[in-house]
Amino acid sequence: MSSQILVLNAGSSSIKFAVFNANKPLQRTVLGMVSGIGSATAFSAHDDRGPLSGTLPPGPLNHEDALAWLFAWLEDGGHARHLLGAGHRVVHGGEHHDAPIVIDETSLRGLQALAPLAPLHQPHNLAAIQALRKLRPELPQVACFDTAFHRSQPAVAQSFALPRAVTAQGLRRYGFHGLSYEHIAGALPAALGTRADGRVIVAHLGNGASLCAMHHRRSIATTMGFSTLDGLVMGTRCGSIDPGVLFYLMHERKMSSAAVEDLLYRQSGLLGVSGISNDMRTLLASTEPRAAEAVAQFVYRAALETGALTAALEGLDVLVFTGGIGEHATAVRAQICKKLSWLGLELDPAANTANALHISTAASRVAVCVIPTDEEAVIATHAARLLHAGTVA
Repeated sequence: MSSQILVLNAGSSSIKFAVFNANKPLQRTVLGMVSGIGSATAFSAHDDRGPLSGTLPPGPLNHEDALAWLFAWLEDGGHARHLLGAGHRVVHGGEHHDAPIVIDETSLRGLQALAPLAPLHQPHNLAAIQALRKLRPELPQVACFDTAFHRSQPAVAQSFALPRAVTAQGLRRYGFHGLSYEHIAGALPAALGTRADGRVIVAHLGNGASLCAMHHRRSIATTMGFSTLDGLVMGTRCGSIDPGVLFYLMHERKMSSAAVEDLLYRQSGLLGVSGISNDMRTLLASTEPRAAEAVAQFVYRAALETGALTAALEGLDVLVFTGGIGEHATAVRAQICKKLSWLGLELDPAANTANALHISTAASRVAVCVIPTDEEAVIATHAARLLHAGTVA
């Protein structure tokens, strides 16, 4: 019987999971999610034959209870009886982690100290690791970092214009969505041939959104910085904002730092502008003017930041869309590409509507692609490599 890798991506109210056979090549056998943690908990999963059923215990579950139930479901169903280990998405790796690691007590404490830098993600990522340590203390666990992919950037792209003493305290542009970008970088040769190593911008557009400029499939610049707040308009996050706004809110409106943090992370973005929803599908279907305004801001910032990253690359050969919005919202892709026509970018409307791999015309100076991301496969690959290599006893 082949060994297996469990992949976990824990959020504030959900645990996304996948199981891979740890042979080469890796093969995904199960994919699913426990959602509504803390409220109306729900479960969905499927394998290559179709949907899989599971009956959750009554009442709302916390993360530890949900993970305990999920483990029992996986083992009872024969989906994960021979686990080699577990791999986790951990959003922030800080200054000291530029590659995946096998987690121990020391590294876990270090990752906990980074929680203030990614308050929407880091605590929940680590909660799943801690819960699993209680359930299966003997099971090796691997942390894969969203920040690691961007460590290849030049120093000028990673630094702020702050005093050196402040910079030395770890205040820098870290960048995020690195696991998604790593997958796309690996998929580019099959999609583009020799153009894969050219000047590429990848647009990871979803509830969280960012852009990454790549050259030779390495990160050159990205729109997220010190935190996951920076850059594009997102589902509930504001994106780039004048720091003076924060001083005004705290000094003149007497908002506490906690209230400002909640405003910027949870009440802004598409939700804040529209007053309707953070879901792009809902906004595109709405006839409310505020919904259209929210979509317009999303598109404007994406096109504006694409222009900035084009300057960082000194030109653009390829634009790739990925993420939930990037892969499925044809209208959003069309609007962004229209604003980028000055680059010689020409969209093929029929290919765009069909969500084809290549959605630009043959005459377009910039190739435009839609490539689905697969963070789970990246995590499983790293976990299998570390654990097969005998990193753990």
